[in-house]
Amino acid sequence: MTPPPAPAGTATTPVPASAPSRPTAIQRLPEDRDRRALRRAACRVLLGNWTGSSTVPSRELYPHQWSWDSAFIAIGLRHLSPVRAQQEVETLLGAQWGDGRVPHIVFNRSVPLDAYFPSPDFWRSSSAGAAAGAPRTVETSGVVQPPVHALAAWLVHSADPGTSARRGFLARVYPRLVAWHRYLADHRDLGGHGLAAVVHPWEPGMDNSPCWDGPLARIEPAAAGSFRRADLVHGTAADRPTDLDYGRYVRLAAEYRDHGYRDAAAPHSFAVEDPGFNALFIASEYALARIAEVLDGDPDAHRQRAAALTEALVERLWSPEAGQFLCRDLRAEPVGDTAGDGHGGRLVAERSAAGLLPLVAPQLPRPVVETLLRTVSGEHYGLGTAVRLLPSYDLRGAAFDRCRYWRGPAWFNVNWLLERGLRQHGEEARADALGAEVLHAAAASRFAEYLDPYTGQGRGARDFSWTAALALDLLARDTGGALPAPRTSHAAAAPGAPRIPAPAPVPAPEKGP
Repeated sequence: MTPPPAPAGTATTPVPASAPSRPTAIQRLPEDRDRRALRRAACRVLLGNWTGSSTVPSRELYPHQWSWDSAFIAIGLRHLSPVRAQQEVETLLGAQWGDGRVPHIVFNRSVPLDAYFPSPDFWRSSSAGAAAGAPRTVETSGVVQPPVHALAAWLVHSADPGTSARRGFLARVYPRLVAWHRYLADHRDLGGHGLAAVVHPWEPGMDNSPCWDGPLARIEPAAAGSFRRADLVHGTAADRPTDLDYGRYVRLAAEYRDHGYRDAAAPHSFAVEDPGFNALFIASEYALARIAEVLDGDPDAHRQRAAALTEALVERLWSPEAGQFLCRDLRAEPVGDTAGDGHGGRLVAERSAAGLLPLVAPQLPRPVVETLLRTVSGEHYGLGTAVRLLPSYDLRGAAFDRCRYWRGPAWFNVNWLLERGLRQHGEEARADALGAEVLHAAAASRFAEYLDPYTGQGRGARDFSWTAALALDLLARDTGGALPAPRTSHAAAAPGAPRIPAPAPVPAPEKGP
């Protein structure tokens, strides 16, 4: 797809792949009033989406509590109200199942059933999930999302350790987080080599990524008339997963439900080891080690699991040819007459941003880190040369779509994680630049759910909670450094949005296919 030309007068000097190290802070926004305006606007979003015990991602499109959304929301809320951030995590973990899983949706019983699909009467968690320990007093979904919660809990505690200690926050959530990780280790190691597998495209969070096209092709979709998509009432069809994809999602979820959500009993016709999911598992194990230390516990088991997960991640999902981590389809047959690579299943050739998220893992082998850093700004992602925020999928991939959900658009949580990963591995200047881009995009798009990676145009919902929360987190780390006044912006600001000038635009000749 050919991107639009750059506005007249844009700079033509490429953004450098790296630059001299700078203090650990994002680039300062040009004016104090701009930072204050952006912070006030982000706070308004989070206050408006607060339900009294948790925060919805979006009032209309996502009217319940989502698992990894709440983790990212808590990370931002800690700068607004540490107690509310703690409540966000506690409310989510209050719906944890007896087997340890943290469900990806906790339903608000006051929301009408037809406001979202699949609704509680589809999942039937309290009855169908009874054998797996689903709670009786609250309805949830039966699948999970990436395990970023321990990292969130640690960051929330760190924002105000005194209040956290007085409320007993870590003491309450630590056993639940341990049980959550034990569930992943004991019930989801479907490949038998130490990594957690996802059993539905909703679980890794990147719902309709092209990485799932191959594994999903084996799934017979549910009949078109058997469900009604509430997401199309509030979302544009061109931005959302297709009806064919949705039919397959419904079939997989119903199959899991009809086996009582018991992993040992369910056939799991979709089973994939995802690098992003496991990278967050690693980061959260290290966070659990920190939590254990504060509670005078033993952190060694968490560090050992993190090290074992890192080793398995590199062994099973690293692709030197792709220059990144790839997903492994555990149900795929080896190609041709070969016996495969000896790890079971087959690597999925599609490149997605999930394959870059292992940068959040602190103990990756240095050659792997250096290759990932080159890939981030290379032809497939073009960060700082072709685009200003990391796209969710390969810019040169055959399935790239700049508008459709996880098939190309840039997402704020992914870019926040990448900013953290870059900083962790010493790429301070690149992290600074990315943080500034995230803040500009959040302001210009009125906290959009996601963006066209070429134009910066907001897509999906507006006033999206994790966008506002992660902007707050980046603003809180804005402690110094000058941001040069930019020449122009390629993202039109929404009416009433804070007027945060954009960083220097990318060069038009470098903008990819």
